[in-house]
Amino acid sequence: MLNIPSQSFPAPGSQQRVAPSGQSGRNKVALKPGHSLMDWIRFSKSGKDLTGLRGRLIEVTQEELQKHNTRDDCWTCIRGMVYNVTPYMDYHPGGEAELMKAAGIDGTELFDQVHRWVNYESMLKECLVGRMATKVTTANKAITPPTPPTGLAPPMSVAPPQDKDSRPRYDWFQTDVTVHLVLYAKRKIPSSGCTTVDLEAGVLRLEVLLGQMSYMIHLRLADEVEGTVTVHTAFSVGKIQISIRKQAKVKWTRLGQPLEFHNTFLRKKDRALYYRDCVLVSKTQVNHNTHVFRLQFPRGTVMHVPVGKHVYLKALVQDTEVVRPYTPVDQNLEAASLRSSQESDLYLMIKVYPDGVFTPHLNSLCIGDCIPISGPEGTFNLRPLRDVTYLYLIAAGTGFTPMTRLIQLALQDIDTIRKTKLLFLNRRKEDILWRCELDELAANTDRFQVEYVVSDPCESWTGRTGRVDESMLKDFLNGPDGSKRYVCVCGPDAFTELTIGLLKQQGFSEEELHAFQG
Repeated sequence: MLNIPSQSFPAPGSQQRVAPSGQSGRNKVALKPGHSLMDWIRFSKSGKDLTGLRGRLIEVTQEELQKHNTRDDCWTCIRGMVYNVTPYMDYHPGGEAELMKAAGIDGTELFDQVHRWVNYESMLKECLVGRMATKVTTANKAITPPTPPTGLAPPMSVAPPQDKDSRPRYDWFQTDVTVHLVLYAKRKIPSSGCTTVDLEAGVLRLEVLLGQMSYMIHLRLADEVEGTVTVHTAFSVGKIQISIRKQAKVKWTRLGQPLEFHNTFLRKKDRALYYRDCVLVSKTQVNHNTHVFRLQFPRGTVMHVPVGKHVYLKALVQDTEVVRPYTPVDQNLEAASLRSSQESDLYLMIKVYPDGVFTPHLNSLCIGDCIPISGPEGTFNLRPLRDVTYLYLIAAGTGFTPMTRLIQLALQDIDTIRKTKLLFLNRRKEDILWRCELDELAANTDRFQVEYVVSDPCESWTGRTGRVDESMLKDFLNGPDGSKRYVCVCGPDAFTELTIGLLKQQGFSEEELHAFQG
C-alpha cells in the first residue's frame, strides 16, 4: 500500500522484488518534479504540522477513522497506529488511487501485500495521529480471559495446519568437544541452499526455507560454545547438520532453552525480517556506474541464499530508515561450482545512481564499514524448471542480476534444460554487465546462448538495436516444436510489464512465465 517513491524503490533500471508471473504488486505513476523520497524526507523534517493536530497524539475510534476517507483528508491505520497520509499523496509512486484503497480503514493487510519490510514508522513518524482505541466489550457478552503469552506461541497469521508427517523435525547429539543439531526437512533441498544460521552470544537461530514455508529453530544453548558454525547439507535426502564447538568438555543434558518461534513452521511471508550487521570487504568496478559489493557476514552466521531470492539492505538516510532489496550474484559466472558450503560472503551487483537515495550512501561506505542485511526473501520457485527443456531469460540493465545464478543453475544442476538463452537489453554498449564472461561462457558450451541489444548504439556496434517488441521476441524464442519452455523477465517496471504482455500475446501461459519485479 505505502509504496516507496520512484527514486528509492527502485531507482530506474534497477531490479528488486520477486513477484509471481506478471504481477507487480503495485502500479507506479510518474511523480511530479520535487517529489522523490529525498524530497519527502526533507519535507517531513521541515517542522510543518503534517497531522493537523499541532503535535497532539489522540486515541482514534473506528468511527473517527472512517470519517477521514477523502483525497484531502486521508487517515489510515497500520498495526494499531493511525497516520494522516494526506501530505504523502503526491510523493507516492503508486498514485493516490493506491493510498485511497486504505482511506479511513485498517490498511495493514494492503501494506503487507506489497511492502511488509518497509519501516513505515520511520517514514511516516511525522504523520502519526495516534493509536486506535481499544474496543470495549459490552456487558452482556461473555468475557473470555486472554491466554497468557508464553513467548513461544506462533504469530496469529499462521499457515494452515500441516500434515504432521510433512513437518520438518530435528534431533541432536554430542561428542566431548562438539554439539550437532540435525534437521530432517522430509523433502529434497535445492542445490543452491536454503539455510540461514545465526549464532550470537549463545543464542542459535536457524531458519530453513522450504518452498513458501519457513521452519525455525531458536534456542538459548545450554552451555558456552565457540562462535563459529559449520553447516553440512545432504541435498537429495533433505538433511541439514549444524555443528558447534563447545568451550569446555562437559556433557550437556539438553540442547538449550526454547525461545520465541522455536520449532515453528510458518509461511515465509508471516515471518518477521531478521537483520545482521555485515562488513564491506571490497568493492569491484564492473563498468562505469556499477560495482560488485562484497559483504562479509559476522562470525557465527552462515547464509545460503536460494537462486531467485533477494535480501534487504537498510540504512539511515537523514534519520529516516531506507530499505532496498538486491539479488545476490556469485563472484563470477564460474563461481557457483567452486563455492564452499561455508561461504560467508555475499556479492551484490549494484548500479550507483548519483541522484538516488540509497546507492550513494552505499557507495560512500569505506572498507570495514557495516550495513544490516536481512535473510533471503522472495517468491521465486525452482519447481517449474524441473521439466523445462528451453529456458529463456530476458533482462534489461541490472535486471541481469537474478539471471546470473539462474544461468549457473541451468548449466550445472538441471540436465533436462537443453538450452538457456539470454536476451540482454541495455542503452549503450558500455552498460553491458559481465559481457566478457557471458561471451566466454557461450563460446565454451552450446547449451548457452546470449544476444545483446542496445537502444543507443555507437558507430562500432554491429549487433541488434532497438527496444523490446513482438518481432524481437519471436526471433529470440525460436525453439524445436514440442519443447517445454519457460521465460524469466527482469528489468524496469515498464519494460517488464510490456515484455510479459507481449509474451502472453504469443501464447505463453502464466505457468510458463516469471517476472522478477523491479
